[in-house]
Amino acid sequence: MTTRELVWDMDGTLLNSTVVVPTAFVAAVRELGGPSVGPEQVVASYHLGTPEVILTHLVGRELALDETEVYYSKLKGVEVAPYSGVAHVLDTLRESGRAVAVFTGASSRAAAMLLKAAGLRVDVLIGGDHVQRPKPAGDGLVLAAENLGVSPADLAYIGDSPLDLRAAAAAGSRGAAAAWGHQHDGAEPSDVTLTRPEEALALLSGGHDGERPGSGAA
Repeated sequence: MTTRELVWDMDGTLLNSTVVVPTAFVAAVRELGGPSVGPEQVVASYHLGTPEVILTHLVGRELALDETEVYYSKLKGVEVAPYSGVAHVLDTLRESGRAVAVFTGASSRAAAMLLKAAGLRVDVLIGGDHVQRPKPAGDGLVLAAENLGVSPADLAYIGDSPLDLRAAAAAGSRGAAAAWGHQHDGAEPSDVTLTRPEEALALLSGGHDGERPGSGAA
């Protein structure tokens, strides 16, 4: 498979948001009078979709628009950092004339806030609010491919969670497991496993740096 463009997941792949995002949800649920929830319950709800959908699920009732704003208020001013090597890789992509593209289950608003806080700039941002079906559906990658002017088969999607890899498979894209991420599961099939963000660059030349025996690499 020839890879022409890279698309990145955000949380747990570009950003080490393991603490700040669940913390914002927990605080929002508490302020909205919902039940006591912990970070584990938040992470287990990521598959549901956007922050608005997750927050409604965690609180346990329908929320008014101003109530969903509580989550975004908790994100304001957070400190979040990219994983080591990420900024360099994104700079290298731009220097080579390629776009920096992100597909995240988070809303585009939340993603923009977190990426700005981390000092990262992206060229194509597909949020969970841009698609009808959340991961593991491949809709976001199909949309990213349209924005990049390529076929989904020309993409490699780099993500830490099983949902990311299943979304890549659903779209017909190459799935690259980000082993540094907090939701990485070595048992989940992938086309390639990356141990560092820098290894993603080799995918563009057809390289296989970072593959591990038994990773499901094709």
